[in-house]
Amino acid sequence: MSSTRSRCLAIVCATAVSLTALAACGTSSSGTDDGDRAPDGRVRLTVNGRPPTTQVFERKLFDQHVQQFEKAHPGIDIVPHEGFMDPKTFNAKLAGGKLEDVFYVYFTDTRGLIDRHQAADITDHVKDMPHRGDVQDELMKVFQDEQGRQYGLPTANYSMGLLYHRVLFEKAGLDPDKPPRTWADVRAAARRIAKLGGNTAGYADFSKNNQGGWHFTAELYSRGGRVATERNGRWKAAFNSAAGRATLQDLHDMRWKDDSMGSKQLLQAEDVQRMMGSGTLGMYIAAADNITVIAKQFGGAYRDYGLAPVPDARSTLIGGEGYMVNPRASREKIKAAVTWLQWKFLDPDLVEQSIRDNLAAKLPVGLPMPPTPDIWKGAVRDRVEQAKRKYANIPVGNYRTYMDAAPRVPGVIEPPEAQRVYSVLDNVMQAVLTDRDADIDALLATAEKKADQIYGAS
Repeated sequence: MSSTRSRCLAIVCATAVSLTALAACGTSSSGTDDGDRAPDGRVRLTVNGRPPTTQVFERKLFDQHVQQFEKAHPGIDIVPHEGFMDPKTFNAKLAGGKLEDVFYVYFTDTRGLIDRHQAADITDHVKDMPHRGDVQDELMKVFQDEQGRQYGLPTANYSMGLLYHRVLFEKAGLDPDKPPRTWADVRAAARRIAKLGGNTAGYADFSKNNQGGWHFTAELYSRGGRVATERNGRWKAAFNSAAGRATLQDLHDMRWKDDSMGSKQLLQAEDVQRMMGSGTLGMYIAAADNITVIAKQFGGAYRDYGLAPVPDARSTLIGGEGYMVNPRASREKIKAAVTWLQWKFLDPDLVEQSIRDNLAAKLPVGLPMPPTPDIWKGAVRDRVEQAKRKYANIPVGNYRTYMDAAPRVPGVIEPPEAQRVYSVLDNVMQAVLTDRDADIDALLATAEKKADQIYGAS
């Protein structure tokens, strides 16, 4: 599940990824997508990910980038299409020769596509790619097979943190510049915030529409636990563990012993975002894009929110997006595809230009999310962050603890069969948050059996 997915904001990926029909919307002068070359001899490259007409600024910027790229690379003709990869139509498009040469994917899709040979091997074309060594190694590995061969490139990612309401922290006598570092700290802060009254909850969590399982995963990861582990190519549930029990016990105790989570449960993203926007919620686990949603849709103000690392910070759930190449693409198309992806998404110069463009359009600049993707490491990461601080129009200091810790917190992607397993774990989260007498050990044992059935484990 995403966050960045600023596009689907932590909703069920299986439905959110099918955002729009993959209708051809080429702006190229070639007028057709057929063949490897345009009539003028240029390598023709169809790419998806073009924003719809309803996203006026984003579409204008994308088309501007296409023009700039073609001017800088006169041998390549970019034919952009709206939309992204829809799992429901992907196989049919690939079999029918209708799949774009370059197509968008979520991190959770890459392994299956590689295993089914549904993406081109681009290893030889990325060896000397500019800024190859500046991209986080773990994100590059998301697009690699077991032999380390490369089948795509990451273009943006998110990691989960603790989103909190700075004003409520101050009212509760807490220092908003020193957010909770452990789950024990979270529980103590939640108690103090809940005592403010007025239907204020100290902490909230999701528990339906697969979002409960997703959040359980994020909280489990923060304690160093895992949802599933792999051995000899087979996966098995791993959440029935000390970390799993501690995750659920803390939630149970905050809900029933501390009364710091409020009486209304069975919540999902919109419910919690609305609470945060109205100033009646102290904290919840989220990615940075939630801040924009709260500000734009639920009346919040950017200055009121802070983002800290996940409590305990032994690891954090990461997600993201990238692009892969049609397995039928010719070598010249693969070469052109890597050139386009590097230029469009992995060029610090263009990232800095995008920051300035967003500033000019009065869009928020300074959040740890696109258009300043946190995919970099080392000197380039420092450069991008410096530019973000320079042009920021929101209080970047509110996210400093999150950003400072990010390079040190290991990122872990979502488990295999994530949505099916999340559905199983929804039931566990719901029971703990709605039943004072919930048997945590029994809940985990039952969920483990169901997850192992999904994985086919004996």
